[in-house]
Amino acid sequence: MTPDKNELGSYPSHTQAWYGVVILTLAYVLSFLDRQLLSLVVTDIKTDLELTDSQMSIILGFAFALFYTTMGIPIGRLADKKSRKTIIGIGISVWCLMTAATGIIKTYLQLFIARVGVGVGEATLSPSALSIISDYFPKEKRGTAMGFFNMGVSVGSGIALILGGQIVAYFADFPPIILPIVGQIYEWQVLFICIGIPGLLVALLMTTIKEPSRKGKMKILTKSGDTSEEISIKETIRFIYERKEAYGWLFLSMACSVLMGYAFLSWLPTMYMRAYDVSISTITLWLGVAFLVGGPLGATMGGWLGDKLYTKYNNSSHVMLFAYSMIVLTVAATLVPLMPSYQTATLMFMPQIIMAAGQTALAPVAMINITPNQIRGQVTAVYFFIISLTGYTLGPTSVALITDFVFKDESLITYSISIVSLVVGLIGTYAGFKSLNYFRKQPTIVDSN
Repeated sequence: MTPDKNELGSYPSHTQAWYGVVILTLAYVLSFLDRQLLSLVVTDIKTDLELTDSQMSIILGFAFALFYTTMGIPIGRLADKKSRKTIIGIGISVWCLMTAATGIIKTYLQLFIARVGVGVGEATLSPSALSIISDYFPKEKRGTAMGFFNMGVSVGSGIALILGGQIVAYFADFPPIILPIVGQIYEWQVLFICIGIPGLLVALLMTTIKEPSRKGKMKILTKSGDTSEEISIKETIRFIYERKEAYGWLFLSMACSVLMGYAFLSWLPTMYMRAYDVSISTITLWLGVAFLVGGPLGATMGGWLGDKLYTKYNNSSHVMLFAYSMIVLTVAATLVPLMPSYQTATLMFMPQIIMAAGQTALAPVAMINITPNQIRGQVTAVYFFIISLTGYTLGPTSVALITDFVFKDESLITYSISIVSLVVGLIGTYAGFKSLNYFRKQPTIVDSN
């Protein structure tokens, strides 16, 4: 396979491109809002459905990740061929309806199924959105756009904490809530209904963005001697395998970052309640503000700085920043649970959020810059398969298993989170610098039609 070096295709206007990025970012905010709500009501769900930490960790991680990861790869291939904005619009509708369905479940199994449904819907977003953004901007400007898009992670989490916390607190003292047909529901279930149904409006907004032409394609030589832009699954696998060191080490490092991230996203509110004995409204306000400040700062600055360094370091610029940020992330994440108060814990959490948010912008840009357009959705899906399966399953569960079976004391969850962060962070740092060595050798894909 060789790059097609025809004349560069035209990009959408600045206004069209950034409008699309804003709507895609809104969808990303919504996705993290929907998936983060569950962590706010862990204690209530455990009490009402009579669950253990380990059972709850399956709902927080595996139930969502099961189809979020496995459906991502076929959806990624679909995104490489069909309308990406349509795929996202359908996905948003699915995950919003399944979020609302969480508000009427009665059993553990029904809760599991609802979270699986949220995962299926959200699997459409990242492969399609990253592919669209890569066709909105040339390679030297992608980092800034990706950084803006990836603000959705922290902004969605921050809004979930602040808004969700207020909704939970508001309905906490309400009398039993009775819905037609459904019957009585728990107070915490109102949260999912209030967030799920309005989210359908974002699906409608997806119809207003521009579907850009595809750029950065590869030409392959067929058996007849002709050239073709069609890349088969076999050729896709071969392309990835030939670059397995660059992709593999980056994916492993990001998987470690995501594992730490979801360990915190899943258990941090619970840890605050157990370790510092503070109310849910106080927790959500402090953590929500931290996400809303640190997340956008890290994502936008990380992407912007990666673009600035691109002219000097080419493909290694984004990976270099990623690798060094893993050092800071590991130190901060290890220390957060060991702080003496929730105020100091939140202050220590800020550099962790900034570094993690920056990585969500840096890793995808680095990956896309060495990937031809025809398989960007698929490679992105493989990327999210690896980091999500690792993060969503091992993140929440590793903390729960150490708490339940090593310490055997719920109040010692602080040490569980700290141990997971240190061990996983060291692995991620090593993998990040290994990836940097291989990215220095990779050619950039030419942005041609």
